[in-house]
Amino acid sequence: MTVTVTIHGRDLEVKSRLQEYVEKKVSKLDRYLTAIQEARMDLTELKNARSSADRYVAQLTIPVKGAVLRAEERHSDLFAAVDAVLDKMNRQIERYKGKHRRGRGDGATVAEVAPDPEEVAIEAEAEETPLQIVRRKRFALPPMSEIEAIEQMHLVAHDNFFVFYNVDTSRVNILYRRRDGQLGLIDPVVG
Repeated sequence: MTVTVTIHGRDLEVKSRLQEYVEKKVSKLDRYLTAIQEARMDLTELKNARSSADRYVAQLTIPVKGAVLRAEERHSDLFAAVDAVLDKMNRQIERYKGKHRRGRGDGATVAEVAPDPEEVAIEAEAEETPLQIVRRKRFALPPMSEIEAIEQMHLVAHDNFFVFYNVDTSRVNILYRRRDGQLGLIDPVVG
């Protein structure tokens, strides 16, 4: 079965060499999971990335029965980002297959269903290290309107988000850039 690969470029042109490379690599994923019929690769060039190592973003989305597998990787080279996202997707496919194979009772032997001890050790190690706050920032929140917040967001070069005290609502708001390039506003209310 062939995989239908859709490639979308955001702020970059998807040339034929890149398209052939992505299609060749992604079409090989059906070897690992035969249920894959379609895949979407989103490629983005971040011109204002904080680090040059994060300039190119590759996001791969694969709908499968009962789930959507998604992986994202960033790299300084577009082809390296594609390779990295495919490696990450291979690991997700293996986890997906393992979850579905173990619980179904499809007649597999215990040896076939038992997870690989090395894989279990790696997953256990990843689960043992909880996320921690590694940096805290304090800053003043001068009162401003939403229009002023948009201007300030552009002035301070915060492309992803901006926190401000909204004079119209008398609450702290978060202005953020959506994936479609537009802006969104989070107006939290204590519930």
